[in-house]
Amino acid sequence: MRRTSSRTDPRLVAVAGAVLGGLLASGCAAMPDSGGIGRVELSQGSPDKNVPVRVFPVEPSKGARPDELLIGFLDALTADESYETARKYLTEEAGQHWNPEAGIQVLASNPYPRTNQSVTDTDTSVSFQVPGKVVAKVDDKHAYTFSGGQLDVDLPFTFVREKGGEWRIANLPDGLIINQTNFRNSFRQVDRFFYALQDPSAARTAVTGAAALGPQEVLIADPIYLRRRIDPLTAAAKAVVAGPSDWLSPVARTAFPGGTVVDRVTVDEARTAHVVLNGVDLSGAIACRQMATQLLYTLADQGKGQVERIELKGPRGSGCQLGRAEASTTGPSALAGAVADKQYFQRADDGVLMEARDTDGTPVRGPLGRPQPNKQPPLSAIAVARDGERAAAISGNGHQLFSVGLSDSGQAMPEPVLTTQARPGERAEDALASPSWDGRGDLWVVDRDPQNRRVLMVRGGKSYPVPVEGLDGRTVQDLKISSDGVRIALVLKDASGARSLWLGLVLHSGAKETPTAEITGLRRVAPLLTDIASVSWAEADQLLVLGKENGRLQQLHYISTDGSQSSDAPLQGGEGMYSAEASEFSGETATQVPPVLARQADGKIYRLVNNQWREVNPSLRAAGFFYPG
Repeated sequence: MRRTSSRTDPRLVAVAGAVLGGLLASGCAAMPDSGGIGRVELSQGSPDKNVPVRVFPVEPSKGARPDELLIGFLDALTADESYETARKYLTEEAGQHWNPEAGIQVLASNPYPRTNQSVTDTDTSVSFQVPGKVVAKVDDKHAYTFSGGQLDVDLPFTFVREKGGEWRIANLPDGLIINQTNFRNSFRQVDRFFYALQDPSAARTAVTGAAALGPQEVLIADPIYLRRRIDPLTAAAKAVVAGPSDWLSPVARTAFPGGTVVDRVTVDEARTAHVVLNGVDLSGAIACRQMATQLLYTLADQGKGQVERIELKGPRGSGCQLGRAEASTTGPSALAGAVADKQYFQRADDGVLMEARDTDGTPVRGPLGRPQPNKQPPLSAIAVARDGERAAAISGNGHQLFSVGLSDSGQAMPEPVLTTQARPGERAEDALASPSWDGRGDLWVVDRDPQNRRVLMVRGGKSYPVPVEGLDGRTVQDLKISSDGVRIALVLKDASGARSLWLGLVLHSGAKETPTAEITGLRRVAPLLTDIASVSWAEADQLLVLGKENGRLQQLHYISTDGSQSSDAPLQGGEGMYSAEASEFSGETATQVPPVLARQADGKIYRLVNNQWREVNPSLRAAGFFYPG
């Protein structure tokens, strides 16, 4: 269930309903017989919440000039059909070769032709340019890339006069050209799911009840954009079968062999999706269940609770069935941990780790539940493992990293698993920082030592350096690893001091005794945010980011892993916050999703409940307020 910060305003719904009612009463919602496409755009708020409006295309009008023809064609691209009408604006040859599925260029504003050439009655050919600023692109695998409106383009179109005197488009770019408002209204973001690649150096332990699906298999989300109203379930199924995006593919695998074709997808009243596949053998039980699991989570992500079970059928009647409960052990949050919804805070006065209750807390068991002995300074940072059995703790001076059990109340502080060297005159921030656990039990940390900046992975009490490819002079300041262990959010600082958010892939290799890892595939997300204060994972496909744009107040945002903002408006609040945390726990309903946690600079801690910030306890002050991970 994708989280969003936008909510429907009933006043807007009432106004929209009245407008649509008037249109229907006057007949304006029917297909017009002239002019461009009739459109009602409700661009404020999340498009999923808007009143659905079906957009009808209009065929070329008789005697249309080339510029009118181009505008009509661009309008037809946003219609709710499979481009049959749009092809009528093209010559027969162009219609055969034009590929609308080649991708999408999303422009900042309406695309209009630019020409200095006047068309005369004797002209038989003319060319126009369509200028614009590209804010985003969607590739032929439906993957989204945000560019921020920094890319200027001039898209060429050539027109010819055919027999009978009518103009048609003879040459044009493949793909779609659409402005960002129409893009939001015509397309929606959904997740397709693939399996995270296994770590060859990790011990293989099967997930309870999931032996048939392989040891420690877990799905990872690959967000894409599909058309809203053109058979979205079949489109989503085809997108899964086509394989992962180019960016995710180094750490993802699919159970679908090459040549698999989706024939059709139907959903019955019992919320079972029936998917017919061609070109694939479904007689193998394990392979069939793996394919069914990918499709089940992908189709269920379409929302509205319309898919709870799936049935796959092959060309010879073979197949399998699977329900949500049976697939949950390999679901996208399967490694988030049994305590993913538990909340912890670190007391500001003595650094004691507390398990949060409604308005108070209880000290955890073990040495972290007691003040540091011998008047040592409080621990500077703590992260609880996703199973709730251990916690990582950084010493008050930032030079030692501990892995501490939370089950034995008599346990003394163990020896550090990592120690860095103190340097004369160093700053407090030039030390270890940002401990984070993945769902397989590995601990990740940043060493900000100016003489030896690095990212490290700790496994089995030993630390291993993790090179980061593509930093280009930037330095890693903070990190947050996902529960699946193959995606990692990084806060990078450049020479100017700006702190930006990047997402990377973790490639594991090596053997059990000599594990290695590398962070690669860095791509910037939320490029408009230039001062990132904190970041955490929110479910399998989103990041909760506290940051601000140049010259603006600090805000909270949900950011998709493809870099797109998950809602049109930031979460309420943000200014005055020091950090914010979300949980990867994926509830079936909004009420089951753990609340966002926030801490102000003065140590006050809050929960976001029903879109309102509620202080946990006015007398409490915390040095951290967080979920496991």
